[in-house]
Amino acid sequence: MSALTAHLDVPLHHGAPGAARRAVVAVLGGWGFRDPDWLDAAAVVVSELVTNAVRHGGGCVALHLEAHDHRVVVAVADGSTVVPRRRDPDDVGGRGIALIEALAETWTVHNHEGGKQVRVALLPCPGIESGAE
Repeated sequence: MSALTAHLDVPLHHGAPGAARRAVVAVLGGWGFRDPDWLDAAAVVVSELVTNAVRHGGGCVALHLEAHDHRVVVAVADGSTVVPRRRDPDDVGGRGIALIEALAETWTVHNHEGGKQVRVALLPCPGIESGAE
């Protein structure tokens, strides 16, 4: 069975997280991932990744989705080599990595075209339809 993939270039502005969230939910729904709670969790992960890339990453922001055997990986690449880390929350932020860790199986960071790519393996989606197989 082949993997389903989607690649989106994300604009560098304040509306990027919302646009990315909507696009990812639409793509995943089209692939058969329809559990509303799972889609909400996927949207939060995407929003956090894109927000961090726009705020701290610089360069182009690219979002990549991959689904294979009922599993989904979300990856966001940006132009910075600074590795995200968990930090104490304050009035401006600091909750993103903790949210990602709560909503995903794993996350990793890889060198990517002079910057980095953060890859997040989402938790399995319950009730997958045949389109995602």
